Amino acid sequence: MTSESEFSIADDWNALYIDGEWVGTEESIAVEDPSTRETVTEVPAATESDVDAAYDAAARSQSAWAETPPMRRETVIQEFARALETHHDEIVELLKSEVGGGQIMGETSMQIALDHAGEAATYPRRLQGQHKGSNIPGKENVVERGPAGVVTAISPWNFPLNLSLRAVAPAIATGNAVVLKPATNSAITGGLLFAELFEEVGLPDGVLNVVTGHGSEIGDRVAGHPESDVVTFTGSTPVGRGVAATAAENLATPVMELGGNNAHIVTANADLDGAIDAAVFGSFVHQGQVCISINRHVVHEDVYDDYVDRLVERAESLPTGSAHDPDTVVGPVIDDSQRDEMLDYVEESVDAGATLETGGGTVSLDDVDDSLVVEPTVLSDVTNDMPVACFEHFGPIAPVVPFSDVDEAIEIANDTEYGLSGSVHAGDEGTGKAIAERMDTGHIHVNDQPINDEAHVPFSGINASGMGGFNSNLILEEITETKWISIQHEPRDYPF
Repeated sequence: MTSESEFSIADDWNALYIDGEWVGTEESIAVEDPSTRETVTEVPAATESDVDAAYDAAARSQSAWAETPPMRRETVIQEFARALETHHDEIVELLKSEVGGGQIMGETSMQIALDHAGEAATYPRRLQGQHKGSNIPGKENVVERGPAGVVTAISPWNFPLNLSLRAVAPAIATGNAVVLKPATNSAITGGLLFAELFEEVGLPDGVLNVVTGHGSEIGDRVAGHPESDVVTFTGSTPVGRGVAATAAENLATPVMELGGNNAHIVTANADLDGAIDAAVFGSFVHQGQVCISINRHVVHEDVYDDYVDRLVERAESLPTGSAHDPDTVVGPVIDDSQRDEMLDYVEESVDAGATLETGGGTVSLDDVDDSLVVEPTVLSDVTNDMPVACFEHFGPIAPVVPFSDVDEAIEIANDTEYGLSGSVHAGDEGTGKAIAERMDTGHIHVNDQPINDEAHVPFSGINASGMGGFNSNLILEEITETKWISIQHEPRDYPF
């Protein structure tokens, strides 16, 4: 692949990566820069036969890779992390051009990705077996742990770098082969970039294969391929239900991180300065396009008006515009359909009785028709059944819901099918933790906001927010299997 720099959006990205080869396709998909609305490159549109070739390569390569010494697998992941750091600035620019991620989003993505790579590099030495006692005299029980085989990684467009890596790096580190299917809108930073970097550090052919294309055309084949042993997926709950069902039909293990409707509870005794600082970051970073962002601000009636006023003031002060401007905080959302859906939620909620305090439209950009930059939006007088509160709006929108006592706050927070993340500000840590214990979420953060991800800490959702989990020992157990070997050292007495 030739390019103006080592990695640039202007490169020729129009090839799949299968069995260590760059493979062209008959069809391609245009990549539009969300800030400029201009087509900046093309990526390949794979067919089902391309998918089959990727899985065949993965299956052929996996056994030899599993037998590779742990130190070698550890070294590959460490060298991958160094390659990430080497290409830091280029990758941040790619994220700006492909998914509209501003400087803060790009830097955050890199930080989290490096954390995941560092954790994954420890996995080859953590594949520990066990000795177990036996109820049978003279018997030894040995439990071995090894790779599952072929891991499918289906990643999303919002944080494609780190959300792809948290599946790919652990899988490779533990001796699996991988087929990576990134989201259509992030085929480069969620997929093809990985192929370039792992090729650069000498990963054997076939251990990583990247197929890009429309989910409607190859999604079912990827999710249900007979060579797949584990299917990891991050994305919406409706799509995730289908992926999990398709994987289960093939008896592959589904690992799903799905949607969220995360509550930010603020009590009457909260430090409002801290609660607002957390609220602004938790609602507006990367335009709210984060599954663990704040979807609902649940605020005590005694401080409600002050909270809304402060939130409006802060929202109106946020720099908006192109992701290519390093000062921009709120940039473009990913595409027209996402923009239109979130603005419809705002309009429908206002019609239902919510008050639009600020925002609710788009920000015009010079020389850009049909801007994708949505104004930072705050709504008051919101109830839990309004569209901005009951749906995952996935945008720079902050609905503020009042409550009168803690029991009501808990009821509001838990009144959703989701259970991914959340946050609490209650004045003192003990009260905050007590409230956190009652919230039905996979993770919850006291004196903070919901957007947290540390590779050594388990990350999972409950209810409609997912099944299985990522990070730490959770993903280690998902992508490996155990084998019980018993050895009868002494003659055994049988009843007949």
